[in-house]
Amino acid sequence: MMKNPTPRQIALASAILLSAYSLVFYIGVTNLEFVSGWLAWILFPLTILGLAYLVNLYYLKKYIYRKVKLIYKTIHRHKRSPDEKAPGIDVDNNIIEEVEKEVNAWAAIQQQELDRFRAWADYRRKFVGDISHELKTPIFTIQGYLHTLLDGGLYDDKVNMTFLKKAAKNVDRLYTIVEDLSAIARLEAGNLVLEMQAFDIKELTEEIFEDLEIKAREKEIILEFKDGASQNYKVLADREYIRQVLTNLIHNSIKYGNSGGKTKVGFYDMDKNMLIEVADNGIGIPKNHLLHVFDRFYRVDKSRSRAQGGSGLGLSIVKHIIEAHKQTINVRSTPGVGSTFGFTLEKA
Repeated sequence: MMKNPTPRQIALASAILLSAYSLVFYIGVTNLEFVSGWLAWILFPLTILGLAYLVNLYYLKKYIYRKVKLIYKTIHRHKRSPDEKAPGIDVDNNIIEEVEKEVNAWAAIQQQELDRFRAWADYRRKFVGDISHELKTPIFTIQGYLHTLLDGGLYDDKVNMTFLKKAAKNVDRLYTIVEDLSAIARLEAGNLVLEMQAFDIKELTEEIFEDLEIKAREKEIILEFKDGASQNYKVLADREYIRQVLTNLIHNSIKYGNSGGKTKVGFYDMDKNMLIEVADNGIGIPKNHLLHVFDRFYRVDKSRSRAQGGSGLGLSIVKHIIEAHKQTINVRSTPGVGSTFGFTLEKA
């Protein structure tokens, strides 16, 4: 018995069996002698064989085609034009095996889509929960200050300006969250348009050092370059977006650094790319948090992070920007020793 026969093989095998049985029946009925009936012995089975083969093949083609057509209507999303539609099936191919492969491929794709939809559904639920949680704190705080002022605090010189300043600070935080959410949405939608240009990465870092000098001085943190980073290197990237990346990383190193510590920026030649590292000797990040530091709204120390301000989206935005440049970013950290964030850029 053939394994996975084609329609033509099925039709031929059934025709041979039918002609053989017909011949036996014909001989039994007519009692032909060999001499007088030798022609009938040949013509009769051949006629039956031919007719049975053609009939079987015709109905097999019609039956299989109808079934296969229904299967394809179910699993295919592309509606073909009349010119693309095949008039029938190739009877010399194992159509059942081909359909089985296509159905299995379709089932695998459906399972992947289902898994992706489930992941996105979980992601959306978590994201909505995170947004609600992040917005709730400043909104409730603003609400409390404003109601206190409306209930008479506005006329109390000891609290009115203090409460107004605190309410304004939380409004600023709300604005930061909304702006960062908008940036995340643009990045994830692929609407980020990069203005690629060659620029000196050391000069850009020096500009950011100047911008953050006051914040660093308040924490008594020194901003400097690592040994060997005195050379100027040119990279090919979007200068303003890379400014945002470096500003975020250096600002975080100040925010979570120890008073009297240092933040160092280093450059490393990697043939076609440059590795830029921002290192500090601050509080560090526990090992179990390292895989999640680039997740949106993820905070290693929630109470300290909120007290320091920010939206909780900075590192997520940084990761999206670097990936939009088709480059990578990573982090190394040890509690009590410090953290090092490194990302690559194409050399100009």
